[in-house]
Amino acid sequence: MCYSGIGDKMSDNFKFKKRYGQNFLKNESIIEKIASSAGIQSNSLVIEVGPGQGVLTKHLAKFAKYVLCYEIDLELQSFLDENLKKYSNVEVKYGDFLAADLEDDLAEYDFESIYFVSNVPYYITTPILMKLMQTRFVFSSIVMMVQKEVGDRFSALPGTRDYGSISVYLNYFYDIKKLFYVSRNHFVPVPNVDSVVVSFVPKRERAEVYDLDFFFRLVRDSFQFKRKTLRNNLKSYDLDIVLEVLRKYDLDLSVRAEALSVSIFVDLSNTLCKNK
Repeated sequence: MCYSGIGDKMSDNFKFKKRYGQNFLKNESIIEKIASSAGIQSNSLVIEVGPGQGVLTKHLAKFAKYVLCYEIDLELQSFLDENLKKYSNVEVKYGDFLAADLEDDLAEYDFESIYFVSNVPYYITTPILMKLMQTRFVFSSIVMMVQKEVGDRFSALPGTRDYGSISVYLNYFYDIKKLFYVSRNHFVPVPNVDSVVVSFVPKRERAEVYDLDFFFRLVRDSFQFKRKTLRNNLKSYDLDIVLEVLRKYDLDLSVRAEALSVSIFVDLSNTLCKNK
């Protein structure tokens, strides 16, 4: 639902497209703060999705060796061509980032570290994160502006209302921090929600998961019906083994998934895998 930035005259000349979630950030100081918060190293490549008019892109280009942008809306090409013509280290690819082959796209670049910094359209926030997790590239950091309620779910702790399967997935891979909130009034057109800028930094150490696909499936199934217990949600699993693991943590099958930490899910997944 948000895009990187808007120029003074753009709102008069551009027809915003709801299907692309186009709400453009207009506060320059916030844009500068987003760019500087990622800790971008000089010999690096930054990926940005939804550059809008290129306002954030210009700030990223000051820090990084290369900036690679993905923009799905061809009507923005004239704005981007004009505003980014002074930046030889910026490339814009026109198309759907979710369909892009990152290995092919990055093959021509020489860089030491890679970052993702973006005010992504909110309707594809989670698919983008899943794509980044599944690529072979290890991002030094991911910084993105997301809907406030979504940011709360990403960083939620066990036992809280917002804790869910996406919280477990992301907190297994990343240290997650909400950096600062952004009012809806800083966007054109004004959306119906407030936003938050969130950083994701890969964990230096994390417990081994024997089978990631199985781990993801187990977590998803555990939260399938959030108000139901694990006894109900995990009927298709070996409940004797599930109970054996839970008892190590003074829990039983009457517990709900929201009470389980990431480490308990890892233990549960690995134990079930060993006994398949």
